This record gives sequence, C-alpha cells and structure tokens, in this order.
Amino acid sequence: MTMSLGRVLRNTVIAVLALLWLVPTWLLVVNALVPAGSYSGSPHWLPRDFGLFGNMSQAWDKANLGPALGNSLLYSVVSAAAAAVIAGFAAFATIIMPVKRQALWFWVIYSGTLLPLQVFIRPLFLSYAHTSLYDTQTGLVLIYTAIAVPFAFFVMRNYALTLPREVVEAARMDGASWWRVFWQIHVPLTRSAMIAVFVFQFVAVWNDLMFGITMVTSRNIRPVMAALADLQGNYSNVGPPIVLAGALLVSLPTVVLFFSAQRFFVSSLKIHR
Repeated sequence: MTMSLGRVLRNTVIAVLALLWLVPTWLLVVNALVPAGSYSGSPHWLPRDFGLFGNMSQAWDKANLGPALGNSLLYSVVSAAAAAVIAGFAAFATIIMPVKRQALWFWVIYSGTLLPLQVFIRPLFLSYAHTSLYDTQTGLVLIYTAIAVPFAFFVMRNYALTLPREVVEAARMDGASWWRVFWQIHVPLTRSAMIAVFVFQFVAVWNDLMFGITMVTSRNIRPVMAALADLQGNYSNVGPPIVLAGALLVSLPTVVLFFSAQRFFVSSLKIHR
C-alpha cells in the first residue's frame, strides 16, 4: 500500500511538472499559428486560423534569418566539437594517465562553470578590442569553445571513471603509446559520452544571446538568437505571432539534433559495470 501510494504521488508530481513545462510551449505554438493580421493582442489558448508559414516567412525575411542560421550552425558545430575533443583529452589525462594532483586539475578546469558568464564580458571585450577579434567569427568560436569546455570535461571525466582500466593497462603492456590508447581505445569507449557532450554544447551555443549581442555588431556575423532579438526590437510592429513563429523556426535544428542523438544521450547516462 505504501509503495503504491508513493508511486501515485511520484507519477502525479511528474505529470504536474510536465504540464508546467508544456504550457509555455503550447502557448508559443498556438500563438505562432495566428495570422499576424488577425492577432487581437491577447494570447490565444486554442488554435483558430492557420498562418504559421506566412509568419515564418515574414520572420525569415525581416530578420534576415538565413545568414544568421548559417552563422549559428558554424559556431555551434565547431565549438561543440572542439569542446568535446578537448574535454576528452583532459578527461583522459586526469583519469587514465598517471598525472599528479588529479583532483587539483579537475577543480582548475571545472571552476570555469562556477562563475556567471557575465563576469567575462568586460575582460573579453577589452582583450578582443586590442587583438582585432571583436566582431569576428573566429572570436565567437573561441569564446563558445572556452565556455563549453568545463562542463564538457565534467561529463567526460565522470564517464571515464566508469571505464574498465584493465583494457588500458593491457594496451600499455603491449607497447601502445598514450596517443594510440586515446584514439583507438578511449575514444571508441567514450563515443556516446562525447556525442552527448556535443549535443549539450551545441544547444547551449545555439541558444546563446549574451555574447551574440555584446561581442558582435555586424549583421552578417551575428548568431541567430541575436537576429531574433533584433526582430523583436527593431521590428516590434510585426506583432507577437511573427516573433513567436521565428522563435519556433530557429528552435527546430536543436530539436532535430536532440532526437537524432537521443540513444547516444541516454547511453552516456548509464554506468558501465
């Protein structure tokens, strides 16, 4: 009886939390469907007319989302991939290789997640202004890669702790170099974790707005979230349905990526026994 009551309470809590998460998504989708010309100014709770494609088309044209989507794709893919590889190297060095003070290296790298990102804006702005990295794609890629590494390292390190050490020891006894061990043994064993890290960081970089509006001024370099913010600011007369349709449009790549890599994401959460 106690177990049954606990299960009912747990399922109820999960259902309530799921409902709270779905309500904003439902409102976004329903109001993005409303034709911009017939929007009354009050949020709609139920779908009526269908004007989603027209709203998306206006958002695409007025905010110039095409180049912005290409920029965000570049930033997200390159930064997430680089962060996954760097984190993989760091996890291999601090867990598999006989490195001294492993705990110290963990905190040195992981401490990058302990500070709010806002504290980095001023030093980054000043340093970028003196090195000509401000308002460049290279500058944004470097920023996104740097802020992605600490959390990626945290995931990769915890995953590496579950790997069997006997495989590495056997390879070392057979004369394999650390470089060969990393690429031929460690990377295949941690592939699912690296893909999960890539998905995490891809979504984080794709959804970034702060660095996209503070470290970039050119429209041909800005990421997609900065373009969407510009749509809401400079083109506020287009109405909420167009802005919401643009938000729905730019969120599609992250949704597709997550569901495509879902099995790798789930398998990375399982502990090897």
